[in-house]
Amino acid sequence: MDSLLAETLHWITRGIEVAGVLVILAGLAAGTIGYLTGPGDQDPEERFRLYRARLGRSILLGLEFLVAADIVNTVAVEPSLRSLAVLGGIVAIRTFLSLSLEVEIDGRWPWQKQERREAERGRQD
Repeated sequence: MDSLLAETLHWITRGIEVAGVLVILAGLAAGTIGYLTGPGDQDPEERFRLYRARLGRSILLGLEFLVAADIVNTVAVEPSLRSLAVLGGIVAIRTFLSLSLEVEIDGRWPWQKQERREAERGRQD
């Protein structure tokens, strides 16, 4: 019974990994199609910025799936100190990538979003 559970979790992990890759590829395809078929009168720099933002968002979402698969694999399938250390490294790299992509997409640090919202509210009052 224990090997059946391990085998099931292994295939669930692989399914989550495939979903992550598919999310990234779908985002790449949708972003590229949107870029190529977008309005021709739109500013080229704005079109490119939107394209990069779409790609960045799909990569972030795909990374979330891939990290989830790594967590399931480490905790449930192969619990060992080595796999835990690898997971720690993956999560650290993913956190750095997420932060970098978010700054690239939004053009500001994540903690500056609240300051911007408050400034916009102040202008509306």
